[in-house]
Amino acid sequence: MHLDDFDFALPRELIADRPCEPREAARLLHIPAAGHLADRHIFDLPDLLRPGDLLVCNDTKVIPARLEGKRGAATVEVTLHHDEGGGVWRAFAKGARRLRPSDRLVFAEDFAAIVIDKHPEGDVTLRFDVEGAAFHAALARYGVMPLPPYIKRPRGGDPRDRADYQTMFARAEGAVAAPTAGLHFTPALIEALSRRGIGLASLTLHVGPGTFLPVKSEDPREHRMHGEWGVLSTETAEHIAAAKREGGRIVALGTTSLRLLESAADETGEARPFAGETRLFILPGYRFRAIDLLLTNFHLPRSTLFMLVTALAGLDQIKAAYAHAIAEHYRFFSYGDACLIERPGEEIGPRSPLTRA
Repeated sequence: MHLDDFDFALPRELIADRPCEPREAARLLHIPAAGHLADRHIFDLPDLLRPGDLLVCNDTKVIPARLEGKRGAATVEVTLHHDEGGGVWRAFAKGARRLRPSDRLVFAEDFAAIVIDKHPEGDVTLRFDVEGAAFHAALARYGVMPLPPYIKRPRGGDPRDRADYQTMFARAEGAVAAPTAGLHFTPALIEALSRRGIGLASLTLHVGPGTFLPVKSEDPREHRMHGEWGVLSTETAEHIAAAKREGGRIVALGTTSLRLLESAADETGEARPFAGETRLFILPGYRFRAIDLLLTNFHLPRSTLFMLVTALAGLDQIKAAYAHAIAEHYRFFSYGDACLIERPGEEIGPRSPLTRA
């Protein structure tokens, strides 16, 4: 296994800078376990799934985790990524090598932090001068949504992203990146799925900045994932078990939902209540236990998420699907279009040649 196996060329103009409007009008590439690719749209999802299937979404809420401040006369930008409690956060910082313990970073007259540690991974630990509700109020005032680096915005961000980069399911604050497959969903689409007899359950995985960190090891198996905190409740575990008993399939809404479902599953594939950190890194050869289908966006080359989808559908199948998406001018990455991937052994409806709808 080599990092180059997971590379592909993508024209810059296919990287989406804004979400599709309306959300459910985004394109959807169906990638079957067998048969041919089909060009559809997100609003076709109720027809692509079956009554009794269960869609599992991630209800994490993105916080405005990017802050710009001053260290003396120097400008410093930090992105918070892990809440250690008591006003203490781990953060990535531009120019982190120049920061020293005891440096004071001032983000506003009433909002500052002290650097209390530096780490070999390249990030720092900050202690803010406020915590709890006061901290979150200050973050809401002065923070910017932590968009991935391939989406360009003016300094200070764009207010539209406060809504655009948040799913309709967002409830539990803590993510520093959106579970982007959920950005395609609207109340009208959920209602259409419900009328079709397709259920909805939720879990929480606070997406961390590891989503955007490149794999640098030539052998991807040497890459170390950042931990992400997740919770799968007893209620959701029971909902999943009931759907399976009735013959329904488990549809992971996004790679974050998939990773937590797989982390929480026992050897038989049964979902167990879970609360803790996961570092699950899915590569080709992984045996999926918990999910039957995955709805996800198109991912960066050489990324852990591209490796995950190749593990699910096979490297050749995914490369062919991505080549098709590029040729057909699908929109890529966080604000882009999506694909619906079947786990081998699963089929959605009758097989048909490539169709466009």
